[in-house]
Amino acid sequence: MGDGFRLAVPRCPAKKGNFMRDDQWDAMLRLVRGESIMPEPVGLIIDCPWLPGWFGTTILEYLSDDETWLAANLKVMREFPGMWFLPGFWAEYGMSTEPSAFGVRCRFHENDFPHAERVLPSWQEADRITVPDCRTDGLLPFVIKRLQHCRGRIEAAGHRIRFAVSRGPMNIASYLLGQTEFLLGLRSEPERALQLLDKVSRFIVDWLRYQKECFPSIEGVLVLDDLIGFVGPRDFERFACPFLRLVFAALDVPVKMLHNDAHGLITAKYAAQIGFNAFNFSYEHGLGEIRALAGEEVVLVGNIPPRDVLAGGTPEDVARAVQAAKASLTDRRRVLWSAGGGTPPGVTSENLRAFYEAVTACA
Repeated sequence: MGDGFRLAVPRCPAKKGNFMRDDQWDAMLRLVRGESIMPEPVGLIIDCPWLPGWFGTTILEYLSDDETWLAANLKVMREFPGMWFLPGFWAEYGMSTEPSAFGVRCRFHENDFPHAERVLPSWQEADRITVPDCRTDGLLPFVIKRLQHCRGRIEAAGHRIRFAVSRGPMNIASYLLGQTEFLLGLRSEPERALQLLDKVSRFIVDWLRYQKECFPSIEGVLVLDDLIGFVGPRDFERFACPFLRLVFAALDVPVKMLHNDAHGLITAKYAAQIGFNAFNFSYEHGLGEIRALAGEEVVLVGNIPPRDVLAGGTPEDVARAVQAAKASLTDRRRVLWSAGGGTPPGVTSENLRAFYEAVTACA
């Protein structure tokens, strides 16, 4: 990072120490309660699209080897001790993770994202779907075993397993049928769609509870569902809202985060009814716009453009985007500065440092 950039974004006086994971979690709880956090918090959702490339390995190596997975996660937390990485030590197999329990064929290439092929040829076949057992089915036992194998070293490094994680009901259901067929079926096969979403939601509830059973340190839930951003208000009320409400009621935990970086205005409007208190949404929506819809009680997780700025821009571009986002809000409590979506491939360490410095710079 050039000297000119460092001069352009003055840094606050050094504060004593860096956040360790327990301190970060304490700060997260204070953020949810609406307390002012200084320096303002910076956090990113990280998983297999970004972390393997940044670490210098392939996606398949990252997903298949415990040692590589652990080393990559520990390295990013060592190199950026002031940032929050969410959900933290995410044991996942891309979009194949939860659909694998329903019997989908999972394809893993050396350096491409995992792909889950549809398992249902038509809506007429959806009736045969049963609720999987998350303790035995698909890739889910491997998720749990990875965390169990690595938990000792994770905790020895000062961290904890804090989040139970799952894709959401519409997201998983769309992988069983294919996204186009699934969305069409909301109108052509509404009763079958409701039955399928009920089965998927009961599976998710069991999956989240099982994660908490295995790891009592879990105090948060992260649910990811972009498909909810592809439906209008009427379909959202019927096919998304009741099932998301069921999922978020699965655990009595203080942090309940929803990720939807597709169209999110309808989602934000239903925050209280669904029951989430932190929202990672698309950068195409303004912070003030989401605040007005979601209410004062929801932590806004955003809102820097992930691909065009965080990955494709310069450090100066990142700093300008942060400054513009800050200027859009008069009250910056309950804001976790982040990308407007997950962290995409190609984000450099230089841009991460620029992001952190721009957020934590003196006002």
